[in-house]
Formats: sequence, structure tokens, C-alpha cells
Amino acid sequence: MVFDFFGAKKKAVISMIHIGALPGSPLYDADGGVDKLIEDAARDAEKLQAGGVDAVMFGNENDRPYVLEAPIEGISAMTAIVQAIKPSLKIPFGVNYLWDPKASIAIATATGAKFVREIFTGVFASDMGVWAPDCAGAARLKRNLGRPDLKCLFNINAEFSHSLDSRPIELRAKSAVFSSLADAILVSGPITGQPADQSDLRKVCETIRDVPVFANTGVNIDNVRDVLAVASGVVIGTHFKVDGYTWNQVDGERVKRFMDVVEKIRK
Repeated sequence: MVFDFFGAKKKAVISMIHIGALPGSPLYDADGGVDKLIEDAARDAEKLQAGGVDAVMFGNENDRPYVLEAPIEGISAMTAIVQAIKPSLKIPFGVNYLWDPKASIAIATATGAKFVREIFTGVFASDMGVWAPDCAGAARLKRNLGRPDLKCLFNINAEFSHSLDSRPIELRAKSAVFSSLADAILVSGPITGQPADQSDLRKVCETIRDVPVFANTGVNIDNVRDVLAVASGVVIGTHFKVDGYTWNQVDGERVKRFMDVVEKIRK
């Protein structure tokens, strides 16, 4: 199953554009400023498009330590960065402000993004403290901003955290589709760049039939065949970076090699 904005693409590949630390966050490069953030993100976007990915997603992974309520300076800067790069994009794009569903919806609306990824449901014990997102508030904001078409990708097992919900992961996923209107379910590993548990991914894929299921972390050229044997697609960031290191720039050759494998799988 694929999203309608991917057209006939099977086994879709959404690639991350990891924006540098935004204004207000501890790692922000004040000397380089927002102009440097735009320059770096634009370079990654160019390489990802040239490598043949199906879509890109802007994320603020560098805003460590993460917050559960986005600051105004972060929202405004990320909006400006996405808007600056948008004219060069020939493929669909999405956004994800970690870890604030309403901020992600707001940025997506302002920039014309096709989709958002977020933790929308559940309660977690996390590095950021107790984490209980407001899915209903985000869904109502999406409607009130006039974006009922905006696709919401539900990351069902949050990174950097442990679910306080004891239900099996496949039941939590099914519930999110039924009660919270998820457009897709994403299954993650424990930390950025680490693979999702293959048995968890398989259970969710076998249970969820109405919407796509994506592997959200840790996909690489060595495991992508196994992942796409069950999943509708992948979200990939770390593997496309120089030396496979999350905080490096995108390596265009790694992207092309990976997409060559995906094209063979699609055939």
C-alpha cells in the first residue's frame, strides 16, 4: 500500500533532511545563523533528489535535548528554512518538529507540506520526562487550518522512551488507526539510526491492512530487503550520511547505491 501522493510507487522511500540545531537550542551555531542552516539543508536536499528518493522530510533532530513543546523561535526558523528550500524540490516533502504534533501541523500548513511525522498517541517514560501527546488537539488544528488533506504518519513506538501502555504494539497500532485516524503507522527502533525490531514490524504489518506501515529507523542497504518484504516503505536518515553517521552530511553515492537496491526490489 502506498500514499496517493507517491502515485504508483511501491515500497516508498522517504528520506530525512536533518536540519542543524535551530535558534534557541543548545547546539545552535549563532555565527552561521539561519542562512547556514538553509545552505546545509539545501545541499542535502539536492543529493537526495539526485539519488532518486520518493520524498523528503525535514526534521530538527539536532535540537538536542529535545522538548515536548516547541518554542516560537524554533517554529519560525524551521518554517523559514523549509520555505526557502521548497522551490528546489521536485518531489513531495513532509515535516517533523520533535516532539510537538501541533508545531509539526503548523509548519506543514505554512509551507504546504504533504505530510507530517510525529508521536501522536500513547504515554511514554522518556528522556524528556513523561510524554503524553495531544492527538485530538493536533487533529483539530489540522482541520481548523484548512488541511484535511495533510497526511499524518504516526510513530507508534517513540524513540528515546518506553511505552507505559502495556498493550502489544500491533494492538496500539490498530487502535491508533481506528480511534485517532492515522494515515500511516511507523515502527521505530529505540534510538535514531537503530533498526526496529523485525518481529514488531511484522506483527504490525500483519495486523494493519487499511493504511501503510513504514519502518522508521535503522534501515540500511543490508537489511532493506528484509524490511521491504513486509513493510510498505521506509523512512531513512542515518544510512544516507557520510560514513553512516547521523550528524554528517548526506553522501550522494550512498543514496544512489541504496535506491538501486530498492528499484530491484520493486521489480
